[in-house]
Amino acid sequence: MSVPQIEAGDVPAEAYLLDVREHDEWAAGHAPDAVHIPLGELQARVDEVPAEQTVYVVCRVGGRSASAAAWLNHIGRDAINVGGGMQSWDHARRPMVSESGQQPFVA
Repeated sequence: MSVPQIEAGDVPAEAYLLDVREHDEWAAGHAPDAVHIPLGELQARVDEVPAEQTVYVVCRVGGRSASAAAWLNHIGRDAINVGGGMQSWDHARRPMVSESGQQPFVA
């Protein structure tokens, strides 16, 4: 099953961005308005993901987010994988924040 994909630099500023990385990766650095649901928790927490809008899914390099986007599309949601993940997000100089108060980085 093919998963729709977008480059990090092309994700709309107002997009619903779902970050499926682990807690330590999230804490190190993430997009300011992203929503954090680790991949392992996604099925149990899917009701937190809006059904009425496109969901852009991101992880570190794009593998976990591709799996998450494929599953979301399978259950009838509109999900797009962010190609290259947060590494590409950082490379595109998109904004990032950290939970630690330190300079954000992609863990």
